[in-house]
Amino acid sequence: MIDLLQIARTEADGGDLFGALSALYQPSEVRPKGHPDAVIWQGGCFDKDTQPVAHALTDAYAMLGTIAAADVLGLPFYMVPMWSQYRHDHQLAPLSWFGNMPCTSIKWSTAGDAYVDDGKGGKVVVMGKSGNAPLRTQAGVYCNVRPYGCITVVRCMPCLPYSQDRGKFRVDADTGIIHSEMNTPGIQMAYACRRFLQMVHETGHVGRVAFKPTQAMEDGINSGILSWMLQDTQFEVGRKYAVDGYEEHRERVDRIIALLPSDFKKGMENWSGRIEQHISDTNYGLLLWDLIEHRNAIVLATDLDGDRLTDLLADVSDPLRHFGQMVIDHVGANAKMSDVWGQMGYTTGNGRDMTSVMYRMEGPPIHEQTLGSADAMLLRLLDGDESMGGTKKPYDPRIHFVLIRDAYLDANPGDDALRDWLDSALATFDEIYGGERPGFIEGYTALKQAITPWGA
Repeated sequence: MIDLLQIARTEADGGDLFGALSALYQPSEVRPKGHPDAVIWQGGCFDKDTQPVAHALTDAYAMLGTIAAADVLGLPFYMVPMWSQYRHDHQLAPLSWFGNMPCTSIKWSTAGDAYVDDGKGGKVVVMGKSGNAPLRTQAGVYCNVRPYGCITVVRCMPCLPYSQDRGKFRVDADTGIIHSEMNTPGIQMAYACRRFLQMVHETGHVGRVAFKPTQAMEDGINSGILSWMLQDTQFEVGRKYAVDGYEEHRERVDRIIALLPSDFKKGMENWSGRIEQHISDTNYGLLLWDLIEHRNAIVLATDLDGDRLTDLLADVSDPLRHFGQMVIDHVGANAKMSDVWGQMGYTTGNGRDMTSVMYRMEGPPIHEQTLGSADAMLLRLLDGDESMGGTKKPYDPRIHFVLIRDAYLDANPGDDALRDWLDSALATFDEIYGGERPGFIEGYTALKQAITPWGA
């Protein structure tokens, strides 16, 4: 058994967390490309042919939950030290280590505004904030894919309509006008467009494009890339932008096309499906209709709009259920909307179960998840009352097991024995956590006793 509480105290007190964790795992001979001095640990059972997955050790429950789940399951894994203080002390080098690991990976995102020691006795906001933007840039990420119910959002990355270059960011002292550098890399956008079209072709789902070419210059270029990619394919385009982005920006778009591999569109002449082009602002309303009517849809958006769409989709099911219960109560029916929701075929929860996969131009994908309130929940554990007198529930580590399952199946396609074992482990988890939720340490102990580790 790992002393998880001691690890949590060490992190909270600013102790030697690196020493505590390096004692748990063995140094690995695996090195990310271009980083021979990277610190990479390994653990679990490497005796089988199972391909390992790399975990990013970030902060709070993102770290503690990963350590616990990896220990319970016993699958082969790599660990990359990446908590806020460590990556700050190493000038974000761990982001490059993790982003260039030659295997399927899992990245946890936690609060981006953490304070860390500045090395001079003071505190400073952690370098690189949450580290997401620099990680994506260094890892060659071009999009993430977030399925939720019948809606899947393909969100191009980085493609941010705000500055990522601190040196070029300023606020004019006379006018207060904020200047920022547009950052929409055309090559990544082309890769994201291709993955979006491939998904529409393979699934048969309607494809919705969430750009704003009438107002944003970079979205004019993006729509031009998409227009070029649709040429010589079998796709049917329903709603179209009033102006063809490729015709309007041909010279600029051609500069991006010239940088792509010569066989970039190979095979696309046989791709087909239905594409609808919308101004980005209208997409959320459309997706609500898709959700309500069980219409499968895949939406392509740039980073900022894609982030808003996925956040709204994650939040919408609770108010829909609440409104449904109000209608049920108004008509005097004897039913609970939480039961009716599932009976009607809806599968979305409250957003905490929304998975996400980042795709890289080179190398396997990175599965990611966000734990927004991980810091506060960990403090409750350290204070000795996770439930705060019964007003809160202890932390639910199920998402760790779900994410690990997805990543290992991605890394080991066709391995039915592994799939069956992972499904069995998740079922055991649900038995333990299905009733009154145990405390985090008690739940870890029960899982250790109930789940036979992989390869044991």
